[in-house]
Amino acid sequence: MTYGTIKYRVRDVMTTSVVAVKPESTVWEAVVKMDKLGVGAMPVINDEGKLVGIFTERDLLRRVVAKRRDPETTRIREVMTPNPVTIGPDEPIETARRLMAKIKARHLPVVDEEGRLIGIISIKDIEYVEA
Repeated sequence: MTYGTIKYRVRDVMTTSVVAVKPESTVWEAVVKMDKLGVGAMPVINDEGKLVGIFTERDLLRRVVAKRRDPETTRIREVMTPNPVTIGPDEPIETARRLMAKIKARHLPVVDEEGRLIGIISIKDIEYVEA
């Protein structure tokens, strides 16, 4: 998307101070972090910082609550969305918007060439720039 002569890229609007969880974390731990931060998605990374999944409010509802799983004993690896769709930091934000619409997601993890998590972009981030 272009505003005047400026064309925004994902890196321009993404959140870089992303809090993530490990696959071994419990759902309870992730939900407490999500609530504290006011976010609807939590990236899941391995020990090398590579993205291995994402845990969203939708995962919580469908894979935990609807299945009556105990959030204090259920591990994120059991209920996360593995291998989520990602985007690179140099992509135009319009590409992120189209991708989110296509996969019906409100968040996209932003990864570097090695698959390490470097940020997250949300539909709110894009809308903020457009306002």
